Amino acid sequence: MIDRRSLLAAALAGAAALPARAAPADTLRIGYQKNGTLVVAKQQGAIEARLKPLGVGVTWVEFSFGPPLLEAISLGAIDLGPTGDAPPIFAQAAGSPLVYVAAQEAAGSGAAILVQKESPIRTLADLKGRRVAFAKASSAHNLTIAALEKAGLTYGDIEPVTLAPADAAAAFARGSVDAWTIWDPYFAIAELQPTTRVLTLATDIARPNSFFLAHRSLVAERGPVLDAALDALADMARWCEANRGEVAAILAKGTGVPLPATRRAVDRTDYVIGPMTAGAVAEQQRVADRFHALGLIPRPIRIADALRAPVPQNG
Repeated sequence: MIDRRSLLAAALAGAAALPARAAPADTLRIGYQKNGTLVVAKQQGAIEARLKPLGVGVTWVEFSFGPPLLEAISLGAIDLGPTGDAPPIFAQAAGSPLVYVAAQEAAGSGAAILVQKESPIRTLADLKGRRVAFAKASSAHNLTIAALEKAGLTYGDIEPVTLAPADAAAAFARGSVDAWTIWDPYFAIAELQPTTRVLTLATDIARPNSFFLAHRSLVAERGPVLDAALDALADMARWCEANRGEVAAILAKGTGVPLPATRRAVDRTDYVIGPMTAGAVAEQQRVADRFHALGLIPRPIRIADALRAPVPQNG
């Protein structure tokens, strides 16, 4: 089971210079990862432009994956950031003051379970008894469990190897694990290696959602700033959907990920950012219930308790 101390250690390792204090009223502190609309918005200065009339600037902090980003929100070190489906569930179960403020439905399509090209693993059922790597409390954690369920296996049928993406990539390359569940751009980088084979795509299992999460104080005290930032991101997402070639170039420059891998990731990304819907909330609740049933979170949670506002039931 994940604990707050391990999340804190990961957060501090990912962003050692984070200030553990309240944000100045004239600054929005945003956490981001090496993919998606937020990186494009950062490179284009889109959020800065939208917040300038409000007298608010932006600071940026990079994270390797979702759990340490949400721990930084919990600590009050950043105000806003994106993650996949699992991280906010673990964070909410640990008492984090997070709020779901926007959804990217089916945004987890760029994820997969990978094996070595010559591996005897040919089906999901062949994962039984194997060492499967993924980042703990990440969307890859949930995808792994969902894939096992589809194959009629249980979580106890595999040997979980919980590693951060960079460490998992190294373990996978040297053959220390039998399979690796991972998302873009790490997936795209690995996929282009001649020794890698895709066992299953996320889209063959489910269409995972991603979310933007904020500290409750941002929602309660600086709603107009949050709304302006989310409006800028929604506009940026629409631009990304229509300009994928430019998006790939911007992301490759901003992240250092090679352009061929970035293009692959961009081509399978759904660039849509919108409000939370009843469907997204229901699916997230199913994920939360799955983790609790497995004993991976310490208590049951209600996703509705972490919403900015009730969602329309036909949404």
